[in-house]
Amino acid sequence: MILLKLKNYLKTSFRFLSTSSEMINPIVHVKEGKLRGCVKKLHNGQEYFSFKGIPYAQPPVGDLRFKAPIPPKPWSGTRDALEHGPNCPHFDIFSLSGENIDENCLFLNVYTPTLQTNTKLPVMVYIHGGGYYSGSGDSNLYGPEFLLRHNIVLVTINYRLEVLGFLCLNTPEVPGNAGMKDQVAALKWVQNNIKQFGGDPGNVTIFGESAGGASVTYHMMSPMTKGLFHKAIAQSGTCLCDYALDNDPVNRAFRVGKFLGKDTENPNELLTYLQSLPSKKLISLTMKTATKEEKSRGLPIKFAPVVEKRFGDSEAFLPENPLDILIAGKMHAVPFMTGYNSSEGFLIVPNELPKLAYINKHPSCLVPKDIYNKVSEAKALEFGERIKQFYWGDRDLTKDDIEILTDVLSDVHFVVAAYRYASCYSKYSSPVYMYRFNLVTELNWIQQMLGMTEHKGACHFDDVFYIFSNGMNREKYENSPILQEHIHRITKMWTDFAKTGNPTPDNSLGVTWSPYTATGKEYLQIGNELSMGRNAEKTRLDFWDRLYIEAGLPSLVKSNL
Repeated sequence: MILLKLKNYLKTSFRFLSTSSEMINPIVHVKEGKLRGCVKKLHNGQEYFSFKGIPYAQPPVGDLRFKAPIPPKPWSGTRDALEHGPNCPHFDIFSLSGENIDENCLFLNVYTPTLQTNTKLPVMVYIHGGGYYSGSGDSNLYGPEFLLRHNIVLVTINYRLEVLGFLCLNTPEVPGNAGMKDQVAALKWVQNNIKQFGGDPGNVTIFGESAGGASVTYHMMSPMTKGLFHKAIAQSGTCLCDYALDNDPVNRAFRVGKFLGKDTENPNELLTYLQSLPSKKLISLTMKTATKEEKSRGLPIKFAPVVEKRFGDSEAFLPENPLDILIAGKMHAVPFMTGYNSSEGFLIVPNELPKLAYINKHPSCLVPKDIYNKVSEAKALEFGERIKQFYWGDRDLTKDDIEILTDVLSDVHFVVAAYRYASCYSKYSSPVYMYRFNLVTELNWIQQMLGMTEHKGACHFDDVFYIFSNGMNREKYENSPILQEHIHRITKMWTDFAKTGNPTPDNSLGVTWSPYTATGKEYLQIGNELSMGRNAEKTRLDFWDRLYIEAGLPSLVKSNL
């Protein structure tokens, strides 16, 4: 229901946004040819330049389906960059309609306040979330107006999703991670071309939310992305999140074939078959091909990055398990900002009695996948009982236990992973800045649509409405000085981090954001006011740390890494 409401609202709002001023059509020369953009206006009347639907790779169709992207071909004449390119085929959560979905979808968008090539503005490249199975970089959700007021260049991107982006056959042709390699290709395009849009290729910040945040942290450890960016922001997601790694990709691929009518154990035969199907057959297959165990554990995200086998001289995006890479300290040493929303779990609180009954009867379903795969069935059952006792005791959960469910689901899927990643990364690289987003206003659209306004905290994805302009916040922003101040503070910290590597380089916001350490767990509380704190969620983190240690996994929350 929430997704339907959001989709319908976007349809109405996007029609309003599309009336933005298009006064002239500036021409920019990139490596592949000429692009014709347009001039639009920020909320304060300041003009900016918009270039949409720029191809950063060749269309991944035909024999290129499931494979790593290939650099784009040059074009003759001047290519219009006035409208977004098609979205990658996906389960339709946020797209406006099915009419703008096509397998030829590897496009990006550039928004800039200047086209002076010697300006060298900081560049921010946004990687959208959506569980690796939905979403796009389009301005219906990710409009540039709030960020561009701080004099940066913004790039948003599409990348392949679900089966088309994350099929893995463990073969030279399909080793996996095609969607992640799309993101790499977009970053290479930025290096080659962003100077033409007034941007500095030597000062690029990647940032993303949810699966986009997990993607950011993967780029921080991938050999393919070294040198392509210089700072990183991961919002509500890291590669240690339960959903962010597929441990059984090849069997999953064969289940896809079987579901679609090709029951084979030959990977080449399966590839030929899957390349012959229309792309619409290859979406919305996540839960249709999930195992019984997968349906009862974790989020409905199964097609995701994989530990990639190397073949010959080919580059692997993720050659080792991310946890092993973290422990060994083999990450790219860049300034890093990360955090989470105080009530992430609002989004996934079950509102159906059968789901609650299942949790009450089988609390071990809350044991994270990385622990579950490490321990015996008996130990997993024991851990489940301990989770139950810690969060809600001997009684059964009811539909009124919103806060309890929110806490446990936030911890299992988002919070613990954020702290584990930050603690480990801070040992090998600095600075690290941690935040806890707890701001609740009328811009918290997801919380409102879920009917959670009577409960405290900010829901998963609610922070996005304070960073990007869209139809759901534009009118409220223009009519509320209080909301304008909230958005200014948040976007100033994000863009100051992109400019300097420090989110509060001066005292203009009245707070100094201290770097995170594994001992102090310093964080910035982003609420009605900004304030520093230490050891948020300490009791809950200590509980989970004990479980990880007992499972034989390293303690990445405490300081003794």
